[in-house]
Amino acid sequence: MSAPWLAELNDAQREAVTYGDGPLLVIAGAGTGKTKTLACRAAYLVQNGTDPERILLLTFTRRAAGEMIDRAKFLADDPAVQNIWGGTFHAVANRLLRQYGRAVGLSADFTVMDASDAADVLNLIRTETGAAKSDRRFPRKQTLIKIYSHVVNAQRPLREVMEEHFPWCADDLDAIATIFERYTERKRASDVVDFDDLLLFWKALCEEEQIRDVICERFDHVLVDEYQDTNSIQAAMLRGLRRGNDNIMVVGDDAQSIYSFRAATVRNILDFPDQFPGTHIVKLEKNYRSTQPILTASNAVMSQAKERFTKDLWSDRTSDVKPILVTCMDEDGQSKDVRTHVLDHYEDGVALQRQAVLFRAGHHSAKLEVELAASNIPFHKYGGLKFVDAAHIKDMLAILRILENPYDEISWLRTLLLLRGIGPKSARRIIDELGVRGRQSNGHDGDPGVATPSPLRRMIEEPPLVSPAGREGFAELRLALADCAGTPLPSSRAGKRTLRKSKKRKVASLATQIERIHRFYAPICEESFENAGPRLRDLEQLAEIAAGYKSRTRFITDLTLDPPASTSDLAGAPYLDEDFLVLSTIHSAKGCEWDVVHIIHAADGMIPSDMATADDAGVDEERRLFYVAMTRAKNTLYVYFPLRYYHSRYRRGDGHGYAQLTRFIPTSMRDLFDHRTLRVDDDDAMIDVPGARDRVSASLKNLWRE
Repeated sequence: MSAPWLAELNDAQREAVTYGDGPLLVIAGAGTGKTKTLACRAAYLVQNGTDPERILLLTFTRRAAGEMIDRAKFLADDPAVQNIWGGTFHAVANRLLRQYGRAVGLSADFTVMDASDAADVLNLIRTETGAAKSDRRFPRKQTLIKIYSHVVNAQRPLREVMEEHFPWCADDLDAIATIFERYTERKRASDVVDFDDLLLFWKALCEEEQIRDVICERFDHVLVDEYQDTNSIQAAMLRGLRRGNDNIMVVGDDAQSIYSFRAATVRNILDFPDQFPGTHIVKLEKNYRSTQPILTASNAVMSQAKERFTKDLWSDRTSDVKPILVTCMDEDGQSKDVRTHVLDHYEDGVALQRQAVLFRAGHHSAKLEVELAASNIPFHKYGGLKFVDAAHIKDMLAILRILENPYDEISWLRTLLLLRGIGPKSARRIIDELGVRGRQSNGHDGDPGVATPSPLRRMIEEPPLVSPAGREGFAELRLALADCAGTPLPSSRAGKRTLRKSKKRKVASLATQIERIHRFYAPICEESFENAGPRLRDLEQLAEIAAGYKSRTRFITDLTLDPPASTSDLAGAPYLDEDFLVLSTIHSAKGCEWDVVHIIHAADGMIPSDMATADDAGVDEERRLFYVAMTRAKNTLYVYFPLRYYHSRYRRGDGHGYAQLTRFIPTSMRDLFDHRTLRVDDDDAMIDVPGARDRVSASLKNLWRE
């Protein structure tokens, strides 16, 4: 079937969209319309007879999947397109495991921990094993979760991962292995999984003969976005998913593979033709974002890479304006130059929000932030805690998780520690008396065991005794849980206040549960935080999000796997002027674009980071990072290079060193940039003098002839 919108695609896009069966690799350069190509491919498949429910679309954010499906639905003019299986790897894994998880030992009502909760469980085990009490430093929970996650996602042995990425922890290999073993056992006993487990269990599904064919045959076509950002286990899952059916289309750009610290590997996209024999390769090289001079310089940067798919981005957007390389005396001068250029463009009609300052690491913008504040230039810096990482949100979700899975030990511990008069020792005693760790002996995983009440039912009907100091809060928690669970509450033994008996009633709706937990938690929030007001407003936002869900399971899972970006209490006071300059790390800027981009600290040691230059692979990833930053610019690109860095706290004195321009702009590339050396102040004047370079060179040459 022919569609009129196919005529709007360029030749390469149309080739990718209309390709037949078999593996397809689309190398999509920056700004070449990969999202449009994926959406059109989905629409094309549906219009040509593929059942939408038999199409799997994997992306790295739920929003990206939703936008592609909405666009495909519009193009195909078919509401059934909404039935495409779309989402992140973790979200799709969760959905598959809810249906088929029993085949790998998971019950349908497992709960998902976020990374912070997983780290807390590891910390509990770290303490229980006595590793933290040794006479030497032992890795903390944040390091342990990073090691564990890297092992899982890279699919490499623990010893190799520690030797390569965590050498300072190598002496603790045996103790860390023991902690990870107990961590795995603890999760299985509590019917809890972490993010990495979702991928492990999906991979396991594809390896079990009795179920893998069912999974493989479920999808006629698999479409994958941002394939350069996948890790080893994700690639293995996709190979397992395509047994007997090799209809897989992956879209990505090896030049934008910049997440090795998350165990992503550029090898997946480079080796795709070897992993899927018969792969057809399509290159999208027409850029719709940047001017040609910006693309020419960006292509030159990537041409130095050791290994890559050769491509050259080009554009119809011609311009005489080259990227601008600005040499500054020092960081202060750099901040002043950025401020000056930002304001110049602002006066020329380029709004602040259409400009961005990009940097390699978050602390690189510290001096610039001071300069912008002094100049009354509002800015927003991307980064900070995610919504569900904020303490008050995690507190609320912990209570919801208890209702969802009464054997979730970490949620019980977090909830009990909210109560005044209950400390870690008392909380662990209560957890033991409730039988939170006893699910396996109570009939889990197909073992009939002994029929005993769940911890939630025990909490409501036969609560443990607590000290007088903790009775009131404990009684309030018990009442809140009973109200949410719709369970009659017998007379209380746990406090002076007589608790009402409840008639048997239905389990409360999700919205009612959120409202009830909010009433319980609000006094605790006000007592625990100085800035309780914004946090309570976050809880109202949580209730608004919950209003769109009928299922508590789906709400908790979606919020864990794809949370809102930030919390209101971390955002600061709103600007009366809605316009603001964007400050962002390069990693956070991926996928974005601005009219004007300012890249700061283009000095060796900053870009590339001196922590990433131990081998060619590290240098190449830093090169790709610089390339990503350059290709965010649509019309104007500035690259700033401070000559001098001060090592002491104050500028006066000799505590400084001279920097070198980033190795990614060698002498052979200098002509692709417009060079500017700006006057910073009266003490550090840097003035361009026409012809001076040639005259000095001639003088030096003649020096040896006299």
